Amino acid sequence: MRIVVNGQQAFGKAVLDALDARGEDVIAVYCAPDARSDRPDPLKAAAAARSLPVFQPQSFRDPATHEAFAALKPDLCVMAYVTKIVPSSFLNLPTRGTIQYHPSLLPLHRGPSAINWAIIQGRTETGLTIFWPDDGLDTGPVLLQKTTAIGLDDTLGSVYFDRLFPMGVDAMLEAVDLVREGKAPRIPQDETQATYESWCTADHAGIDWSHPADEVYNLIRGCNPQPGAWTTRNGAKLSIFDAHLTDAPAGTRPGTILSADEDGAVIAAGRGAVCAIRVRPQGTGKITAAEAGLKAGEVLGS
Repeated sequence: MRIVVNGQQAFGKAVLDALDARGEDVIAVYCAPDARSDRPDPLKAAAAARSLPVFQPQSFRDPATHEAFAALKPDLCVMAYVTKIVPSSFLNLPTRGTIQYHPSLLPLHRGPSAINWAIIQGRTETGLTIFWPDDGLDTGPVLLQKTTAIGLDDTLGSVYFDRLFPMGVDAMLEAVDLVREGKAPRIPQDETQATYESWCTADHAGIDWSHPADEVYNLIRGCNPQPGAWTTRNGAKLSIFDAHLTDAPAGTRPGTILSADEDGAVIAAGRGAVCAIRVRPQGTGKITAAEAGLKAGEVLGS
């Protein structure tokens, strides 16, 4: 099959590398327009190293973009981390259609921050979906899914980089094989189970210490490394990254630092406490709670 890879960043590059390594006929790459940075997009750089044509349209709705894509005579488009809206008129141009990766068990957690929200909401399992995109947002029929547990110590970073990233590359290859063999299913999503969340931003990442400790902990894990759960200390922003759950005496004012040493700062929540290990004070890099000088008796978030 004549395959076009549409994506960006490390995941897009990894999918291109995997397809190329097993001799697939990748004929071109589509990726996001250049950002204002000296660092080229990894997928674009990988395509250039292979002398593949690279297209960076500002919009996939432009008729000229459609014409250029059709001229490639693609059999399959593989979408690996695409954030722009791609209309069905473009998706349907390849003779075998277009398949896309999404890091959740669709129809759960449609949207751009699926892994963040699965952890923040306290789920113990998530996964990935390869699906046939349509004009909706992550609404197309499912081709295949893979599951993975979310452990108590997992973060956004560990779930994605340790599992959903490599699993996603392998799943893309499996999906390509199914398409080539004419065995790729199109399983409708169950709309009664659908959820959608938008980007997880700093506005969502503020810590309310009056909430139960497990909810606070899930927020910290789901925002680690981005966007970083945060509180305030003496009016300045303090982001919290590595942490773990612990106990707190009943009746303790939420946000109070109960103890602080080289092992971390124990902070009271509505029920229980969270031990903050690695933090980022406003205007600095990530350091330990001890290096930040957190002290017992301080009240955060007030």
